[in-house]
Amino acid sequence: MASLYTFDEILSIVNTEIKKIEYSSAPKSLFEPISYILSLGGKRVRPALSLMSYNLYKEDVERVIPIALGIEIFHNFTLLHDDLMDRADMRRGNPTVHIKWNDNTAVLSGDAMLIEAYKEIAKIDSQYLKPVLDLFSTTATEICCGQQYDMEFEQRMDVTIAEYLEMIRLKTAVLLACSLKEGAIVAGASAEDAENLYNYGIHVGLGFQLMDDLLDVYGDSSNFGKKIGGDILCNKKTFLFINALLSEEVKDDLINWVNKENYDASEKIKAVTAIYNKLNLKQKSEDLINDYYKQAVTCLDKVSIDASRKKELYKLAESLMTRIS
Repeated sequence: MASLYTFDEILSIVNTEIKKIEYSSAPKSLFEPISYILSLGGKRVRPALSLMSYNLYKEDVERVIPIALGIEIFHNFTLLHDDLMDRADMRRGNPTVHIKWNDNTAVLSGDAMLIEAYKEIAKIDSQYLKPVLDLFSTTATEICCGQQYDMEFEQRMDVTIAEYLEMIRLKTAVLLACSLKEGAIVAGASAEDAENLYNYGIHVGLGFQLMDDLLDVYGDSSNFGKKIGGDILCNKKTFLFINALLSEEVKDDLINWVNKENYDASEKIKAVTAIYNKLNLKQKSEDLINDYYKQAVTCLDKVSIDASRKKELYKLAESLMTRIS
């Protein structure tokens, strides 16, 4: 039976491999921001998931390192462009690339990261390259669709809960699911196992993003790595916002804050948070997060591997749903 790595051991392998990435090509100004964003760390959950999925079946996790690196580089590429579109000034407690350099650098270095991600993926064993590349490409397109929905929602006041959940499925959940399924593919898992791992990732991803939105309002900026209240200031259509908008009791007050052109940022954050508190939306969000956790566990239960080998994935799902950063 293959040795089972803990999440921390997997994370150590991932971080070691990421530190080995060097971009020495000219011009330096194109590649320096890539090294910068990768050096800022992060949870590295996505690359870790590909190794953990593979490790359910086999021990030689180094075989899926190309997938892990490709997915992490791709994820950070999306952050460069996402931060630029959101005009965010902080990422993981540090200046975002468009702030540290400029907008054009964030665009072009991000484009280069996308190419580098594909170059990493292409290093996988040739017998798995087509299914791995096909899934990765489909996922990349889905993430762009999710981001487009997110931007379009900013101009709409009639976004439904169902639309929001589909948006976060595309923008966040599919990449976690892709990471898991690709690890399973290379490990030679059955199609049924690979699909159950994919669905586990979808439910973890939905809960993960709901928690991210919750932390944006109720988190601690010193832990979260971003300024609290950013979604409120951008009028983002989050689960909290949409639910508040559906309440006749507070709808007019919320719309008034959305339409204000001149306001004190801290005052707006405080006022909208008070609206959420009045409707007990923090608890409602936490309840939905817990529902997704239970669904993730159900999907993991169906994977035809002894439960003892899945313990790290069970623990990871729980930790992601209860995190503070």
